Amino acid sequence: MMSNTLKMSMRLFSWVAYSAVAVRLAQRGYALPCGGVEQSHSGVLSRSGDIDLDPYPHKPRLTFRRDGTFKITVFSDLHFGENPWDDWGPQQDVNSNRLMNTVLGDEKPDYVVLNGDLITGENTFRENSTTLIDEIVLPLNNLKIPFSSTHGNHDNEPNITHAEEIRREQKVAPLSYTRVAPSWANGEGYGPGTYWVPVYTKQSDRKPSLILWFFDSRGGFSEGANSTALPDWVDAKVADWIKLTIAKMNVAWGPADQAQRGSLAFVHIPPHVVETLQSGLNSSQDPGLNADLLGSGSTQASGDPANDGKDQAFWDAVNSEIKNLHGVISGHDHGNEWCKREPTKNVIFCFDKHSGYGGYSGSGWGHGVRNVLFRSPNPSVGPETWIRMEDGETHARIVLDESYN
Repeated sequence: MMSNTLKMSMRLFSWVAYSAVAVRLAQRGYALPCGGVEQSHSGVLSRSGDIDLDPYPHKPRLTFRRDGTFKITVFSDLHFGENPWDDWGPQQDVNSNRLMNTVLGDEKPDYVVLNGDLITGENTFRENSTTLIDEIVLPLNNLKIPFSSTHGNHDNEPNITHAEEIRREQKVAPLSYTRVAPSWANGEGYGPGTYWVPVYTKQSDRKPSLILWFFDSRGGFSEGANSTALPDWVDAKVADWIKLTIAKMNVAWGPADQAQRGSLAFVHIPPHVVETLQSGLNSSQDPGLNADLLGSGSTQASGDPANDGKDQAFWDAVNSEIKNLHGVISGHDHGNEWCKREPTKNVIFCFDKHSGYGGYSGSGWGHGVRNVLFRSPNPSVGPETWIRMEDGETHARIVLDESYN
């Protein structure tokens, strides 16, 4: 039984930590009342208790290798489930699984990211849509590789939702680190996949040296017979969640720039500012396929002029709050695989490589992955990233550090 002295000590520690978070938030224009509820400028109510700094107590702790490296392989736009009514569709899933097995066997990553549009939801049947998740994660389960997912516009359709995919993944994949945001930051139920994953230098460390951030850009259509189009941007309330999360991290572990804590972010649909980068690409400085012209629907909140800039709150918070951010990585536009520094925030943006045999493609585009290799837990050492094709060919190799364009 816990002694009264220990109980009092724990309460005192909780109050001190809570008070420190309140001070951090007040410095950012927030008020955190004694009831444990934070009121932001947008009127969003959130509990500080929604942010757990030990989110995976029953999963293996992710760590850098003994040589100081940590390798991530990113599969994007797998698009399982196309045309299930004929032979062509299921064969694309077979091809995509072959690619996954080939790449994973060769690359031997420490972690895998499935960066959205796992399923072509508009083609699937309601009664068995989520079982496609079983096929997607089978290579990861067989090789016992830990992983996380983001979700895309094709993962929200009348026959499937982001939430349903996440629940299925959590059920069938023991090493899935995908989880859901608090209800107040889940995009009104259609953007639940916003969360973070800590990576430690070694098992015994008290605080992580790397945070992997995952954001849900929603999009697609609501479920059911009366399906309607959904917002295709990260909900503005996620900005509040970012600020509250960072405040708690800073209190517990120290500010990222002082504690040498790096970050890398993933979101399926690119932020709207990416569209303006394309015209300034330099093929030698910004290598990688550039075959998908960005326009309406290519980036967040770009499908309807009335929605212009609605992802700005998210984009501002990511770049103002998350320090030592090595880059932001997106999929969605299958014909692009380039990187470019976004000048208004001084952050590097990269496209993934279209991995799946489902989804649209073009002549010569091929299929592959983006690799990210952290060469040290120290965030001053930028990670290296490149495109690896199914046949093993590699290209578009750059380093995500201050020297990059």
